[in-house]
Amino acid sequence: MATIHATEENFDALVAEGVVLVDFWAPWCGPCKLLARELEELEDELPFVNIVKVDVDQCPALAERFHVNGIPDLYFYQDGQVVTHGPGAIPYEEIREQIARMLY
Repeated sequence: MATIHATEENFDALVAEGVVLVDFWAPWCGPCKLLARELEELEDELPFVNIVKVDVDQCPALAERFHVNGIPDLYFYQDGQVVTHGPGAIPYEEIREQIARMLY
């Protein structure tokens, strides 16, 4: 599935169903750019996981709602509920492990 860019208006609908990984990021953030490559790999490997990106500069209310103090910041959702979140550039294997725990 393709990466979806969230807005404040569509965010809740985007995380309502299935396994969703939300990436709070900004285009000027170096670690966010590195993480973006890993998320692209994840899209190819696990197409049933929806990846939602939230640009904190474009959606400051969402960043505030989730108390995002630093980026990147990943939130793992399952059927509309936050399962966990991890600030910082989480290694690819840790992202996969967290998704696996959610599925099994």
